[in-house]
Amino acid sequence: MIGLRPFTDDDAAIIREKQMPDASMDEVRGMIKAWEAETYQDRYFEMLALTADHAVVGSVSLYGHTDTIASTGIEVFPDERGKGYAAEGMRLILEKARIRGYRVISNQVRADNAASVALHEKLGFETDGYLYKNARDREVLIYLLCL
Repeated sequence: MIGLRPFTDDDAAIIREKQMPDASMDEVRGMIKAWEAETYQDRYFEMLALTADHAVVGSVSLYGHTDTIASTGIEVFPDERGKGYAAEGMRLILEKARIRGYRVISNQVRADNAASVALHEKLGFETDGYLYKNARDREVLIYLLCL
């Protein structure tokens, strides 16, 4: 069963191993503590563990841009990909966004990330097809979904 839950200190080792190998355990624990505040840059933000049968297989985020517009993010650990976790995790976070009152999800998707492009299209997101440069100077597509 796929689920979402807050990260805890018990997850620090797997986060460090799978997502942040260059960080110290103290740095990872500090990030987990910061996620408990559910804010980033004075806006609503949640980072949640994506679980499969209670084992952490990735992470999912929800960031509120306004009262009605949010963005989501998902990362499935490389050794857990291809098992349907991303689609189910996105469905769960989109439902959470809808319940919180968000009406539009706006996600930047790297143009060279075929799996993410396919995932967004599978879930009903739409793009205008224009390539934009993000803050890291990477080409991205903007995908939108009305909830």
